[in-house]
Amino acid sequence: MVQANKDWLDDGLRPLVTATALSGIFLAVGWILEHRAPGLHAWSAALYATAYATGGYLRLKDGLAALRRGSLNIDMLMVLGAMGAAALGRWSEGAVLIFLFALSNALEEFASGKTRRAIESLVTLRPEQALVRQEDGAERMVPLEQVQTGDLVVVRPGERLGVDGVVVDGRSAVDQAAITGESVPVAKEAGSRVYAGSLNTTGSLLVRVMKPASESTLARVIRLVEQAQEQKAKVQRAVDWIDRYYTLIVVGVALAAWTLPPLLAGWTWSDSFYLAMQLLVVMSPCALVIATPAALLSGIAAGARQGILFKGGIHLEQAGAIRVVAFDKTGTLTEGRPRLTALHPAEGVSEAELLRLAAAAELRSGHPLARAIVAAARQRCGALPQPEQVEEQPGLGIAATVEGRRVLVGSRRLVEQTADGRLLRQAEQVEEQGETAILVVADGEPLGVLSVADQIRPQARAAIAALRAQGIERVVMLTGDNERVAAAVAAQAGVDEYRAALLPADKLQAIAELERQYGPVAMVGDGINDAPALARATLGVAMGGAGNDAALESADVVLMADDLARLPDAFRLGRRTRQVVAQNLGLATAVIIVLAATSLLGALTLPLAVVGHEGSTILVAVNGMRLLLSGRRRSLPTPLPGVEQARGI
Repeated sequence: MVQANKDWLDDGLRPLVTATALSGIFLAVGWILEHRAPGLHAWSAALYATAYATGGYLRLKDGLAALRRGSLNIDMLMVLGAMGAAALGRWSEGAVLIFLFALSNALEEFASGKTRRAIESLVTLRPEQALVRQEDGAERMVPLEQVQTGDLVVVRPGERLGVDGVVVDGRSAVDQAAITGESVPVAKEAGSRVYAGSLNTTGSLLVRVMKPASESTLARVIRLVEQAQEQKAKVQRAVDWIDRYYTLIVVGVALAAWTLPPLLAGWTWSDSFYLAMQLLVVMSPCALVIATPAALLSGIAAGARQGILFKGGIHLEQAGAIRVVAFDKTGTLTEGRPRLTALHPAEGVSEAELLRLAAAAELRSGHPLARAIVAAARQRCGALPQPEQVEEQPGLGIAATVEGRRVLVGSRRLVEQTADGRLLRQAEQVEEQGETAILVVADGEPLGVLSVADQIRPQARAAIAALRAQGIERVVMLTGDNERVAAAVAAQAGVDEYRAALLPADKLQAIAELERQYGPVAMVGDGINDAPALARATLGVAMGGAGNDAALESADVVLMADDLARLPDAFRLGRRTRQVVAQNLGLATAVIIVLAATSLLGALTLPLAVVGHEGSTILVAVNGMRLLLSGRRRSLPTPLPGVEQARGI
């Protein structure tokens, strides 16, 4: 589909440019003959007529097609204006109108095409083939469409990935800028996720395919971009109404200017007809119609280039009106992955012994807290002993025999019969800090307490400060977590308020209350358990779109990398887009009013009317394209100002 659009742009722009160039050549030669060789007047008239034909054929074709559908469009207005000039014997003025209108259309198409190609160039990031490793170890190139889920794909240095997958073997740095917008290559090793469209830079990777090419991150982004281009913002729908009905008003005004002055004021019919042709030209809403899509498409393209995917022009418009931002906690303000933050060994127990025995007991558990403890222990202690007689007790913890010792790891309820007062007080202190306390006991003797917490994202506080600097009135955190944990995270992030222990229905109610109190609200979440709130908010923003199918489907905006620094950029781009749209509509309206008034005062000629009208159309198209320069991310400070670095073990 994207390729078809790209081909249409190329094939559609080429005849426009050719026709415009030929029309300009015939106009120039005809003008030279008319003014330098009066005896060749017939030849100059023929050249002007040829300029009409070459420059106006496509416009007449589109105008007649619109008439057959029962509407009168701008193309037909321009053709009627040129024909009126010819009827008055002003062939040169009509030829100037046709040439400038053709030139304006070519430039508009180039502007829109450049914007669309800025996004559609994503399709070139997808290779045609992949090197698949067979079960016998042999490798062969196969078409990308034939690669199946579970296949092993070899990606050599300098090659682009055609599929989403997980690295099985190898180490490299992968440039994911086209997908997530990250400015530097990301280190990849066994277990790392990789995405179609990324560029492998240094080492070879063996990747197990997780999805077919048609369902890869890149393929989904391309489909969403297509949908975004088809959706229209409210202001765009208003301009469409202008295009449909305003043209009829223009024709009515032109007819009145032609018929009423001779009947009521004694004008000659030729003078009134000339005025009618001028009004037909200067009141045509070319600039009004191009003003909004030029800005919206450019804004969507600029966002896509920095990893911000707007799923329609209406959402880009809404991003510029947001007054309140509500954040989910887990996976949004925090990383969504618990980490071991501190060790509190009992008297006479070393930190290494505490961590080693606890991690060994948790070695076979799939619980997120267990994985955090094991990961920290492997990094600090190396190889871990294998547990025996493992008994996992859901909601409480785990019991296992490690090197002949019976080790209990879990909540205070699991170890309450063997934990002493000091151990319980230490656990309470850990929980008061908003962290989870994991108690460890071996053979009935307390070993200590482990602190585990979901760490705040490194740039959360700076991102929230940037939102306030942009004029966001209120920043709120909505979470289902308990009051203590919510308070701790809210203090670190620097939000204005938080609401804890919320069910999905409670989050919906909170969004509605914030909207009534402050105005448009953006909800930022992970796109799964926050889906109802994302749908209810004025603007739903999903984090982590590169790895989350639900996020791409439920939100209005997707941040393609887990990076809160993108969020202020998204709102900034929305505001800039609204400003450019307002500038374009203001300029287009002002030009129409000034040119129409000047025509009625008799101080304007048809060529000047054409230059003013088409010049304004070109200006609004170019002004809209300025948003393409907004694709560069503004960096946020790291480490966070006023927040200590995470106490990673």
